[in-house]
Amino acid sequence: MSTGKQHLTDIVTDSSCDQSQTIPVIEEKLVITSENVETGRVLVSKRVLEEEATWNGIIAREELRVERKEINQYVKDAPAAVRQEGDVTIVSVVKEVLVVEKRLMLVEELHITRHHHQEQQSFTETLRKEEVTVFRNASGTDV
Repeated sequence: MSTGKQHLTDIVTDSSCDQSQTIPVIEEKLVITSENVETGRVLVSKRVLEEEATWNGIIAREELRVERKEINQYVKDAPAAVRQEGDVTIVSVVKEVLVVEKRLMLVEELHITRHHHQEQQSFTETLRKEEVTVFRNASGTDV
């Protein structure tokens, strides 16, 4: 008897008659395939939701106030162009005045003070978000 993976035949001899018989030897093979089968359909929808949102908080801002202070004094040397005294920034303004001799006259100083303000404010704004719904047309569980 022969063996192998192809179809084989065995030759059997009958003793009463000298004839040969061929007997087919059959081998079965398993073939597995898959196919797409529609079991149902789903529908996906989306909508935009809006809601009002309110925020309460403290808003900080700064203001600068400028005061002009007349000095009108003659000075020998020019003062520093900008100086700081506490929380006040002072900018000196000078001019040359023609006299028999030339001298510096301090005309004015600018006193700049920084003021901090805080106030409570509320803001209302529309916020949007999307919501998605999925459901099957055929029987089955929701997706």
